[in-house]
Amino acid sequence: MSFIDPIIAFLQDGGSFIYPIALVLVIGLAIAIERWWYLSTMLRTNNKAYALVKDILKQGDLDKISQLAKNNSAPIFDVLLSGITRLSQVKRREDVEYAMEETMMEYMLRLEKRTPFLAVLANIATLLGLLGTIMGLIAAFSAVATADPADKATLLSASISVAMNTTAFGLITAIPLILMHANLQGKTAAIVDSMEMAGIKLLNSLSFSQQPEENRR
Repeated sequence: MSFIDPIIAFLQDGGSFIYPIALVLVIGLAIAIERWWYLSTMLRTNNKAYALVKDILKQGDLDKISQLAKNNSAPIFDVLLSGITRLSQVKRREDVEYAMEETMMEYMLRLEKRTPFLAVLANIATLLGLLGTIMGLIAAFSAVATADPADKATLLSASISVAMNTTAFGLITAIPLILMHANLQGKTAAIVDSMEMAGIKLLNSLSFSQQPEENRR
């Protein structure tokens, strides 16, 4: 209880701007937790799929890759399957590459969904904190102007302390949201990199298999 009491007192002394900052914090945490869970699950699934298909890609066994893709929901298999499906219709490397890029772009929309909001919310929290402090200082100086001279110093220091609580809470909210945003971006980049690597390995294996036999020796 002794730990919670100072926090409650801190929030109560922060003025009216504490409440919108608290709302930003709640929304940001909700987004961060949901995105972290989704991306962590996706990254774990994708890493397992890449380890499973890495050696098969070197062999260029398209039938085996297609069979694995039908029984696996990892993004990496969807990318490979889109390339293999396009290969059955056309033979140009560029067309296969375009098909895989299209699937990757579709996944990137899902992976990056709502993550940019965290950076926006962090900025909003910082600005709300500064605005709350400025408004609090304006109110403090206005009150001091009409106060008794003997009480001015005490009243001013107390008012400034209360006003600074808003800036502090804004930064307390913004810093974790920025760190979460960076972490989610790292997870997203890792998933995209694995899909791109698998696509490149598939294209390379196709290029090798399409070479004349005497050139492969």
